[in-house]
Amino acid sequence: MKTFIVLAVAVALGYYAYKALTGAGEVPGCKEEFNHCMKTCRRTATEAPAAQACQQACERDSDSCERKGR
Repeated sequence: MKTFIVLAVAVALGYYAYKALTGAGEVPGCKEEFNHCMKTCRRTATEAPAAQACQQACERDSDSCERKGR
């Protein structure tokens, strides 16, 4: 039983150390969100007008994010 408790504590500490080192679970900043949005536009929009509209939406979202101060 003691081994199980020690193992559980070690796993929990490892998990929190992983999150602290990698930044997993943190809210992405405006620049990361903008980059992800633009990548999505390039992958999904095949027609030029649709791609342009998607990119403009990304820029509006980025401007909005920056005004919020994230």
